[in-house]
Amino acid sequence: MRKSLLAVGVMLAPSIVLANTDYKIDLTQPEHHKGEVSITFPASDAKFLDVKMPAWRTGYYRILNLANGVRDFDAQSNGEELRWEKVDKSTWRVYLPEDSGEVTVDYEIYANQLGRRSRHIDDTHAYLDASAVFMYADAWRNEPVSVSLDVPGEWKSYSGMERDGAHQFSAANWDVLVDSPIETGINKHYEFTQDDRDYEVVFWGEGNYDAEKTVEDLQKLVTTGDSIWSSYPFERYVFMIHATTGAGGATEHKNSTIIQRPRYSFASRDDYLSFMSTASHEFVHTWNVKAYRPDGLVPYDYQKENYTDLFWIAEGSTSYFQNHLLLQAGIMEPSEYFERVATGIDRYRAKPGREVMSVAEASFEAWIDQYGDRAHNDSVNIYSEGALVSWMLDSELLKATDGKVSYRDVHNALYQRFDADEQGFTSADVLTILKDLTGESWQDWWQENVESPVADIPFESMLKQVGLELVYEQGKKEDEDESEPEKVWAGWSASEASGGMELTRVSKGSPAWEAGFTPGDVIVAYDGHTVVDGRFKEAFAEYKAGDSIEVTFFRRDQLHKKTLTVQPTPATDAKIEPLDEPTAEQKARFLQWLQIPHPNA
Repeated sequence: MRKSLLAVGVMLAPSIVLANTDYKIDLTQPEHHKGEVSITFPASDAKFLDVKMPAWRTGYYRILNLANGVRDFDAQSNGEELRWEKVDKSTWRVYLPEDSGEVTVDYEIYANQLGRRSRHIDDTHAYLDASAVFMYADAWRNEPVSVSLDVPGEWKSYSGMERDGAHQFSAANWDVLVDSPIETGINKHYEFTQDDRDYEVVFWGEGNYDAEKTVEDLQKLVTTGDSIWSSYPFERYVFMIHATTGAGGATEHKNSTIIQRPRYSFASRDDYLSFMSTASHEFVHTWNVKAYRPDGLVPYDYQKENYTDLFWIAEGSTSYFQNHLLLQAGIMEPSEYFERVATGIDRYRAKPGREVMSVAEASFEAWIDQYGDRAHNDSVNIYSEGALVSWMLDSELLKATDGKVSYRDVHNALYQRFDADEQGFTSADVLTILKDLTGESWQDWWQENVESPVADIPFESMLKQVGLELVYEQGKKEDEDESEPEKVWAGWSASEASGGMELTRVSKGSPAWEAGFTPGDVIVAYDGHTVVDGRFKEAFAEYKAGDSIEVTFFRRDQLHKKTLTVQPTPATDAKIEPLDEPTAEQKARFLQWLQIPHPNA
């Protein structure tokens, strides 16, 4: 059960011990992406101490083998060198003599993984996610830790941890340290207070962002948490923002986030909303994942994959809610939200994988999921399809309860009943919450839409319920001018290659698929005419549906020909438009769904 912050503090106080693990890192020569780490562990009467580097970091569900950055490991106690050996890829075993004192291990860490948001050191800053920098020992994992940094004189240091000095921090245990990254370097720092909670915003890197506008809108965003949850799980929160040369992405942490974008991708309205959507996504994660999370992730096991069939809730539901908060904060306009939802509908309907994989299976397979052609044709995504299943469930809840219960209530119940420090939730727990909230069983719905592939989401009826309609600008319409040539479709994507266009994707069931084309084929001509100089797509305007085209291409460096029969372009470019005269029920349901009035209310 969720406890108040005061109650947690009272309960934890008696268990705090004086034995600390002290972490130090020397960053005074950062030009070559290296730091010198020193860790002092308390004395132990054990025969050996296993010191470990995680194999992955939270928020990025891939084995990264982070021990690969370690060199020059050694260990000492009482001024004497200790014998050690490496017993697996991530574990150093230090043998302890009788009556050994504190154990200090030292090693060099190489940090040049900016885009993975794990560790990066250069002459302007260091970003340190403890999972990729600081080793731990199971024997002391739950004990207090302190961290100190030796940095160039002009650097400034920030973290979600408690500050003990300009470059010193402390945490209740290693798990708090590992969930509280450090940004130190030459940066811009802002702070504000909202609803008695303190916030900091740290920018590293030059870019075309407007720092003051960003901070102003972040202050609006952080007011929206109580639109879903009954309380906030933090008293202080830090936004860390990197303007980079190409790297992009974001990761959630216990009371902070790191957001990366290419340095010139902040200024346009679309870029800015993309950034704010990411910020909102990570803010939602402060509850969904960091305050409560699936059972398979509690506690985190940093040495191997952590499996769950509920990543679609952890990530997909977060994606579903992110723009709701921007709407409520007045940062995003309804029309801009509709545009993003419509794009998601187009992508879903163009994805053959929706007929193959369920979101539950995608969740379990997240550690080994595929990219590119295989992902498109035979898989779904825990983010995008997870968001759509979340929307389906929200829509069904609103309909079944006449607007009295929404998906927000499910997440608040998860927040109230489960504490990520103690217990995770299962699918059965979610079904119990659904039954408690509605009085009905959701087992059949769950089997049909979570544990089975969802080949056809009823978007039209879901939108009609809230006074919206789905229309298409492209593809055949009943009232379309018959004199206009119908656009045709092959079902492939390509990128420029020497002398032609190399296929990067071929949609299953498309004309290109049926003709036998595959990614890697380099298309050089249609009916004997070159495809270069912009004619890969444009030449299709010369054909009509049902036409057969002789396609010349290279495969394995040999020239081949195949016949492609093009078909009408499927309806694309979906648009969501408000009904001019929505009913009172539709307006009420829209308000219950997004918590803002219908545009034509």
